Amino acid sequence: MERLRVTRLISAVTLWLAMVSPVFSDETFKVAVMNQQTVVEQSRAGKRAIEELKAYSATRQKIINADDQELKELQLAIQDGKLPETAKQEKQGQFQAKLDAYQRRLADFNREIQQKQRELVAEYMKKVQAAAQVVGERNGYVALIDKGSEAMMKIVLYHQPALDVTDQVVKEFDRQNK
Repeated sequence: MERLRVTRLISAVTLWLAMVSPVFSDETFKVAVMNQQTVVEQSRAGKRAIEELKAYSATRQKIINADDQELKELQLAIQDGKLPETAKQEKQGQFQAKLDAYQRRLADFNREIQQKQRELVAEYMKKVQAAAQVVGERNGYVALIDKGSEAMMKIVLYHQPALDVTDQVVKEFDRQNK
């Protein structure tokens, strides 16, 4: 599946180059690379957004930890051999109800955090694109290509270090997103 995506990407780039090469045949054109993820991670606004997401997750985790502790305490109470059978059954009912609520809350929190992450990525990719466009236009690039990362799919397999404008895009991103 991944191989097919890479093949399609290479085919699309080859086709694009074949289509635009006549346009640029008499003149040279400049291309640069950047790393979108690095822009978000190194920019002031990106760092703030990442910290806000971490804080949001941490508050949810505290709630989950409290629920987890409550479940452990109920479980210990159930295992206490001194409880009469009716009290033990009542505690088991409470435990099951709290366990069900805990599992629902955990699933809800995970969905919320994933949704927040998706929204953050979508918002910041638009902002990175705007900063990259300014840097590209300012420097006369006809294309600025995200080089990808080791964690994801690496898009650019080789480039001269001088072609990497990630630092310029970080500065422009910070300027646009104070």
